[in-house]
Amino acid sequence: MQSPKPCSATSTSLHSHFVPDENNWEETMSSWRTLLLRIGNKCPEYGGSADVKEHIDTCYGVVRRELEHSAGDISSFLIECAEGLPHKIPLLGTVIGLLNLENEDFVKGVVETTQTRFQEALDSGNCDRIRVLMRFLTALMCSKVLQPASLVVAFETLLSSAATTVDEEKGNPSWQARGDFFVTCILSCLPWGGSELAEQVPEEMERVMVGVEAYLSIRTHNTDIGLSFFEDDDDLSAGEKDFLEDLWDRIKFLSSNGWKADSVPRPHLAFEAQLVGGKAHEFGPINAPEQPEPLSQLSGITYGREKHNAELKYPQRIRRLNIFPTGKSEDMQPIDRFIVEEYLLDVLLFLNGCRKECASNMVGLPVPFRYEYLMAETLFAQLLLLPQPPFRPLYYTLVIMDLCKALPGAFPAVVAGAVRALFEKIADLDMECRNRLILWFSHHLSNFQFIWPWEEWAYVLDLPKWAPQRVFVQEVLEREVRLSYWEKVKQSIENAPALEELLPPKGSPNFKYSVEDGREKTEYHAISAELSNKVKGRATAREVIAWIEETVLPAHGFESTLSVIVQTLLDIGSKSFTHLITVLERYGQVITRLCPDLEKQILLIAEVSSYWENSTQMTALAIDRMMGYRLLSNLAIIKWVFSPPNIEQFHISDRPWEILGNAISKTYNRMSDLRKEVLSLKKNVLVAEEAAARAKAELDASESKLTLMNGEPVMGDSPVKMKRLKSHADKAKEEEESVRDSLDTKEALLARATVENEELFLALYKNFSSVLKERLPDASKAQTLRDLKSTQGDEMAVDTDQPSTMEVDDENGGAKKSSQSNGEGGSSNIYNIGEKEQWCLSTLGYIKSFSRQYASELWSHIEKLDAEVLTHDVHPLFRRAVYSGLRRPMNELSSE
Repeated sequence: MQSPKPCSATSTSLHSHFVPDENNWEETMSSWRTLLLRIGNKCPEYGGSADVKEHIDTCYGVVRRELEHSAGDISSFLIECAEGLPHKIPLLGTVIGLLNLENEDFVKGVVETTQTRFQEALDSGNCDRIRVLMRFLTALMCSKVLQPASLVVAFETLLSSAATTVDEEKGNPSWQARGDFFVTCILSCLPWGGSELAEQVPEEMERVMVGVEAYLSIRTHNTDIGLSFFEDDDDLSAGEKDFLEDLWDRIKFLSSNGWKADSVPRPHLAFEAQLVGGKAHEFGPINAPEQPEPLSQLSGITYGREKHNAELKYPQRIRRLNIFPTGKSEDMQPIDRFIVEEYLLDVLLFLNGCRKECASNMVGLPVPFRYEYLMAETLFAQLLLLPQPPFRPLYYTLVIMDLCKALPGAFPAVVAGAVRALFEKIADLDMECRNRLILWFSHHLSNFQFIWPWEEWAYVLDLPKWAPQRVFVQEVLEREVRLSYWEKVKQSIENAPALEELLPPKGSPNFKYSVEDGREKTEYHAISAELSNKVKGRATAREVIAWIEETVLPAHGFESTLSVIVQTLLDIGSKSFTHLITVLERYGQVITRLCPDLEKQILLIAEVSSYWENSTQMTALAIDRMMGYRLLSNLAIIKWVFSPPNIEQFHISDRPWEILGNAISKTYNRMSDLRKEVLSLKKNVLVAEEAAARAKAELDASESKLTLMNGEPVMGDSPVKMKRLKSHADKAKEEEESVRDSLDTKEALLARATVENEELFLALYKNFSSVLKERLPDASKAQTLRDLKSTQGDEMAVDTDQPSTMEVDDENGGAKKSSQSNGEGGSSNIYNIGEKEQWCLSTLGYIKSFSRQYASELWSHIEKLDAEVLTHDVHPLFRRAVYSGLRRPMNELSSE
């Protein structure tokens, strides 16, 4: 669905130091680099001591001795450590403060390098580096290395830029995400340096606080519509504080508490008597990035596109998922939650290439209280983050697994509690989040012998087949079978044997023309056997096509011929994925000849689905591979997914959604690859042009040169050199033309792919609109999802027992009950939403998910989508789902 962000350069370079050279272990592990990396850790390098002051003294002593020989390396590595291990910045800042007492020029160089890197980060929009370097500068100010006034100037520069951005006359309010990011960076520095700023430059500090308050008064409240973990929260988020408003409240509470934050170490205080003797350096002026172009028109579409682009470039780092009651967070002040989240997210980001170090640092944060519950909430919030997590979900699976092993007495129980709490609210969980949770949970269990107290969830069998809790258990078991084998998964649910009903069928093929099991043979069995023999005899695709067209098709008609040919080829390729690929590569032309158009391709997909009806995984794989070999079009897959048999599965199985998602993803990836290739070729054209121009200039210069030949002056260099230069110029020109031709070809392919992409999304949303129109209640009765849930269908669940009253925290920590009025009880067998209503809820959830995932593509086709699909008479719930995924205001008129 999306690629993981690569390790940052800092993370990659630090990783090499986390894995010492085994041949030089002793020397490496006692080096100054290792001491800087391990500072603050209870480890052998510091004699097993956990005393931070001892660590700083030891590290400072070794680094000071090495300055004479390795000043440049030490300067670079100090900044690398600050960027890659931000939770250790106060310790590193103190070490630099002590070095400042010995070597002011060295530390001045560190400050100047930091300024250069900070400006580069601002210019390139590197959000993580901007945020971390601002914290590093704050720590340097605390250690008397940086003048407080210089830090305030940097704050005010960004604050002024943010205020200009959201100004309707001077700026571009659609880029508020950038202004919010800058202000968040400023506020996030204050737990680390607010006390020193308030003490040393109180007037300037007050000016910053007033400036932040002024910014908050002119910006627009940011709702989480389209990005909430729970569907119902979209209706509630408008009245709740957004992330920046919430952080501002936490900072104000911290200020009123004398800037005391237990979760921020302040090691510089132990050295304050020494540090005051150092010279505080100036931090030169920085330049905020240029303001985005003002909007030329106030069109809702233009504003929406710009806002989408801004949020892609400056994404909100976290959305809180408050799974546990507030009492589980021991002795935490409001600001502590933010600080610990920052620590955890930094470790996840910068140590993503070294699992052991990641887990070790996550469990060893410099805080005086336990935080297992907050750590679990942060991990699940990242795993389920919308529109997409920073890394592939697999990364969070591995981290959670490592933490369970690192904290065997505490963390597994916390994770289990999180799963139970999310299961309680699964009916309200966003559809994409639900699918990620299914994939994570099945993978997690596969790493722990599939052990889970399934008897706790056995009651789901009493729920109707469309109840989300029942579907969740069913899909988890199906995914487990993919990761293991059927008998193993059946054994894992022996404490709840009735759940076997929810296991998928054993994944054996359903071959219509099998001669086993004593089936009666027909003429089609004979055709199948003959085709098998031809394949075994390595007949070519052309020979098989000739045999089909001359012998089979005339006698048996198209549909029967298609069935026997496709089923037989699939059966030959059924032994393994490699067998399937081999068959498709060798005999794909046969399928192409049989199914050249859309309608025939739909029949082809139906045959694939029939053959693999017992295996969702193999159905999806086979269709995906056929699309990859261009035997199937994406439009054929969409049309098949929206055929009546599949539509009836929308709310009870992931099968049609997985196949549809694969088709859209593959189309999108082709587009992305073409765009990258075009961009690369454009760069290559510029390089080739420059090379050709240089070669031509050299040739021209040589031709105009006056030389003596046999004592006579002649124009032009020596013939040998002229020949060589002409050959070089000709080759450079040919290379330029070749690259241009390649670019023209790729641009033509991209143009065609763009048209196909538009057709794909129009077809998709037209189909969604059509099937929903038939099933959604009248618009006057259902304007919101709450209205839809309260609409009682003809088919109802059995009402027995009392619903449970499990509580789940809302966004800002207040407890709210699960939606028990709709029956998603924790241990009761009541589900009061009818099948028709649940079908609509599931389908709308997927529409929102697809719209969010492919928002960039949809915004590029939005005018066509508005004109042909999102017309004024479209059902408001359908419009709401699409708009929500695009984060487009519902009050915006489509005619804009």
